[in-house]
Amino acid sequence: MTRHHPDTLTLMEFSAGNLSEPHALCIRLHLDQCPHCRSRVDTLDSLGAVMMESQPQVGVSSDMFDAILSRIDSEPDMTETYISTQAKRMSPLQKLLGDDLNALPWKRQLGDVSVLDISERFPGQNEQVVLQKLAAGGKAPAHTHRGSETTIVLQGAFSDQKGVFNQWDFVVLNQEDEHKPVAVGCEDCITLSVLSAPVKLTGTFTRLLNPFIR
Repeated sequence: MTRHHPDTLTLMEFSAGNLSEPHALCIRLHLDQCPHCRSRVDTLDSLGAVMMESQPQVGVSSDMFDAILSRIDSEPDMTETYISTQAKRMSPLQKLLGDDLNALPWKRQLGDVSVLDISERFPGQNEQVVLQKLAAGGKAPAHTHRGSETTIVLQGAFSDQKGVFNQWDFVVLNQEDEHKPVAVGCEDCITLSVLSAPVKLTGTFTRLLNPFIR
């Protein structure tokens, strides 16, 4: 079960079609496995359609915005009744990368970390889109972020000072966050991240490598 979700504002941006293609992919992957967030987006889609039909020329006031947020938060949780269609269709991840994440042409980066930059698969985007694999039981170098980083866990799990992030969990980090992820469980942890700027290594020795990090 997913425990870490996109916030309401992010889901609103997704519903409105305002997210970049890589960010929207992260949301879609989460929604495929999270009936709670899927229900919230369905509500947002419905509310958006009603607003477009009834008030096509009227902007959204702050009171209306707050009312929409309250409406979304009050919607019943459909987790128990949601039936996933994942098995009936090819997921966006399969279309992009195929069925076996472990068979991808990974490149060893530092210690227990391997990476695969797939930014070229999103032409016209300014963000870096990268897959990261942390070996089972391994530790990633301590780092912070020069910009924002949106991550979804595709396989396995990792932990840091904020808790444990399992498969399909969603996390957003920024310049205020410094962490050192550790892969937990018996399989490699694979994540998909969208970065607005390169990470910044903060370890005693690894920080010397910052000039070489894209």
